[in-house]
Amino acid sequence: MTDRIADLRKDYTKASLDIDSTDANPFKQFEKWFIEAQKGELLEPNAMVLSTVDESNQPFQRTVLMKALDSDGIVFYTNYKSRKALQIQENARVSILFPWYAMERQVCIQGVAEKVSTATSLKYFTTRPHGSQLGAWVSQQSSVISSRSILEIKLAEMKQKFQDGKVPLPDFWGGYKIKPTSFEFWQGRQSRLHDRLIYEKDTADNWKIARLAP
Repeated sequence: MTDRIADLRKDYTKASLDIDSTDANPFKQFEKWFIEAQKGELLEPNAMVLSTVDESNQPFQRTVLMKALDSDGIVFYTNYKSRKALQIQENARVSILFPWYAMERQVCIQGVAEKVSTATSLKYFTTRPHGSQLGAWVSQQSSVISSRSILEIKLAEMKQKFQDGKVPLPDFWGGYKIKPTSFEFWQGRQSRLHDRLIYEKDTADNWKIARLAP
């Protein structure tokens, strides 16, 4: 079986990435690629792998969804008592990865996560489907449960509690904005000689671009 896995390979030929053809602003370059990912009808183009570390420096990863993007950062939402949130509370430095495999692209972003305002979380929460609003109240995210039936019972309770249809924002749920300190854009190329461009800030807080060896 190991030999068969070793034989899995693909040569990347769809595009190239050059400093001269990229935007000087990494947020604008990211937005350009994200729009292309949407037009390419990729599955969950806003899905990103969020990496955090615990108090013993053990890394953890999970997929979350980007729900907002502006010139300051990238926003996702979660339970503030979840494992990821508790780890961010101890160490706000995080990494996120957008794996756009169908386009032979990746974007890796390093940054610092901070909570968004309650008003921002509420504004987003009211746009969620009713079931997702109830779900935020049901799950004590990352806690150990004995069976799925516990969730189903809790969901029935929440449906009864909020039967008028208005679900309030839980005080333990909200958003984080990741403020980037670096962006790496990766474009697959032939013979594993991939294009990698990294944006980092200099001492004057300006973005500088460099090419990395694949």
